[in-house]
Amino acid sequence: MSCDTVAQHGETISPTAYATGYFWYRHGLSHAAFATRRGRRIDFAFDLLARGTKTLSGYSIEALMLARHRGLDARLQAAIDDGRIGQVIEIAAGLSPRGWAFCRRYGPALHYVETDLAAMADAKHMMLDEAGLLSARHRVVTVDVLADEGPQSLAAVAATLDPTVGTAIVSEGLMNYLDDDTARAVWRRIAATLSRFPNGVYLSDLYLRERRTHPALAAFGALLGRFVRGRMHLHFSTTSEADAALRTAGFTQVRAIAADEIDATRCYASTRGGDAVRILEAWTSAVSPRQRRMADAQPASARRK
Repeated sequence: MSCDTVAQHGETISPTAYATGYFWYRHGLSHAAFATRRGRRIDFAFDLLARGTKTLSGYSIEALMLARHRGLDARLQAAIDDGRIGQVIEIAAGLSPRGWAFCRRYGPALHYVETDLAAMADAKHMMLDEAGLLSARHRVVTVDVLADEGPQSLAAVAATLDPTVGTAIVSEGLMNYLDDDTARAVWRRIAATLSRFPNGVYLSDLYLRERRTHPALAAFGALLGRFVRGRMHLHFSTTSEADAALRTAGFTQVRAIAADEIDATRCYASTRGGDAVRILEAWTSAVSPRQRRMADAQPASARRK
């Protein structure tokens, strides 16, 4: 049974999930398992709209999406390569190829859990299973990020992981669908979850409010909102506001990294749209294994000073 067939049997999956799934495949970033027929059709329609938006406003939706995806990959890879992170929870993963790509790259050294609401999680699990891509260290489970407790809460998923291993929580293209109060509650849940682990980092895409928005871009945003049955939200006007909000949520170190500060996304920073992307990197602890070993090697009297 294909993912398209799942949708025909009454499951409710956002059209944008299919569209972005095919978008990543079209750009050579994904596995063919995520390239559905429905995704190809919706991606084609979105691409026409995005081209029209760029013609009228100069704003490239394509550059924005590639900058956010590659930027998140780059910061997650850096945290893993540094030895700080060995487990990943991706929330609202949709048809993102990140879990597949990172498991292929790191193999048994990485434990990756993809999460989403039930319909999407079931469809993603089926696609990965049929392609032979699931393993004990790459799972797909149902999570409701709005739940404080219960078997489908973020805390419940985190409880299945190794508490001694640094953990990342990643979200892409999610937070702008949440209003301010809901977003802040989600950040608090994420910070509380990550505080269980010796190192914890939250990675997300971040956009600031612009003083003036071109009518063509506003129209694209409104249309996208109709697809997802909601409106888009920009939570901050400055990076300082973002820093304060994330620290209030429970994070200890917060960075909003511009596209031109990351090697993998610098090529998009000169394009309007790509330059709007920032990668939010918020740590509950940012102690590297080397720093931890040095601290443990100190005499107890030195550690008390």
